[in-house]
Amino acid sequence: MSTPADARPTGPRPRTIRRGAKVAEALALEIVNRIVSENLRPGTLLPPEAQMVEEYGVGRSSLREALHVLEVHGVITMKHGRNGGPMVIEVGTRDYGRMSTLFFHLRGITFAELIDARLVLEPVMARLAAQRRATELIGTLPDPTSTEVADDAAYLEASAPFHRAVASMSGNPLLDLYSVSLEDIFLEHVGEALSPPEKREHVLEVHRAIADAIASGDADVAERTMRDHMQEYANWVRDRHPELMPRVINWWQVG
Repeated sequence: MSTPADARPTGPRPRTIRRGAKVAEALALEIVNRIVSENLRPGTLLPPEAQMVEEYGVGRSSLREALHVLEVHGVITMKHGRNGGPMVIEVGTRDYGRMSTLFFHLRGITFAELIDARLVLEPVMARLAAQRRATELIGTLPDPTSTEVADDAAYLEASAPFHRAVASMSGNPLLDLYSVSLEDIFLEHVGEALSPPEKREHVLEVHRAIADAIASGDADVAERTMRDHMQEYANWVRDRHPELMPRVINWWQVG
């Protein structure tokens, strides 16, 4: 049973954290284990500071450092005011992507390499979705002929959810997380790189062709059509934004 929002969990006494140089990191892991094992939903308040200090057998400074680590990683937020405290929040692909960009920045990974990774991943996701015969994708697609492709907002609403839907229907949550986070990183740094109006109807038609192949279980066609589609988009981005390709991905900070 899920924990109601703003409720504080009551469970077995956590394991005492051994004292050492990395007490805060060990405590952060224990808190994550608690969130997972007790299925604490977004909006759930963790126990008050005094209770957690006693339960885990640590000092206040170590607890506060552990909570800061979790806050930086987007696992909790500090709710202010009466009855406030550390609160579990929704962890999404953007949080994972933001954390990944620190390592991308340090490794000197470029946008060209990010695009290449998407060219590898997304066709595989389409194949996996087809192997599962994810027929539910069909109902989410707009009719290409009824979408006002000249209107940026209307086109974005019609096209943007498609790749995320395919990823979610692949049946592999790890690939889903990684694939969508790469898209999040791309969009965060360059914005919505929309296809030109004269190509938009074609894009929507290709989306429907991929969805039809997925629904019919034709994995080869789904993979090949997605690969061609992503290659076409990648070529367009490279032609339109050549200066972007060699640029190192910056650490995506919150601010």
